[in-house]
Amino acid sequence: MRYFLQLSFDGTAYHGWQIQPNGVSVQETLQGGLSTLLRQSVEVVGAGRTDAGVHARMMVAHMDSPVELDCAQLTYKLNKLLPPDIAVDRIWPVADDMHARFSAIARTYQYYIHTRKAPFLRHYSWQVTFPLDFRRMNEAARRLLDYEDFTSFSKTQTDTKTNLCRITEARWEELDPGTWRFTITANRFLRNMVRAIVGTLVEVGRGRMTVDEFCRVIERKDRCSAGESVPGHALFLVDVSYKSYVSQEELK
Repeated sequence: MRYFLQLSFDGTAYHGWQIQPNGVSVQETLQGGLSTLLRQSVEVVGAGRTDAGVHARMMVAHMDSPVELDCAQLTYKLNKLLPPDIAVDRIWPVADDMHARFSAIARTYQYYIHTRKAPFLRHYSWQVTFPLDFRRMNEAARRLLDYEDFTSFSKTQTDTKTNLCRITEARWEELDPGTWRFTITANRFLRNMVRAIVGTLVEVGRGRMTVDEFCRVIERKDRCSAGESVPGHALFLVDVSYKSYVSQEELK
């Protein structure tokens, strides 16, 4: 039987979601807890691969079990066993052909920037010490919806088969004076894509790149043309959406 797990985590202490040979990952920690409780080797597959230090307000994963599970009891015991920076919100059965990664039709990330010294934001938002024109950054962000090939924002030498993505939302909004949030939604994301996009939008905001030049960066399909990747600690995976035959109410 296949089960979906909805979880959240603070990525500060982890080398990303995926199991790594040289560091602790969220996937490894979750699998270890499940294997201990179920007394068998358990593999979980996530909806995506977050980078080192990146957080998730909502991550979805799936696992298989040869026997029916008491989902409420397993959720309770797993939360008791897992470290305080990982929380499993719920576990529920799904059809055997459901896949946490390949059945997902959209993912949403958010990136936070603050422009003043703020002690209580420093772990989950990136402080910039230079002025930014967020109006121009929003103008450039809207142009992302006109493209599908985002090679310029992808980490090189990855195992992905295509760099095509459909971005349906990309916008900056001011939450409080000097505190900004970038929201981006797409059917899929490439490795390091969001952080590279934000870094290049910052170049636009600083006046180092025009909106037209931003578009040419995308069209060049060359990572060296884009801006630097921004720090991972300010990035959150906040939503994963699935096809219509999966109730979205189950993912709330």
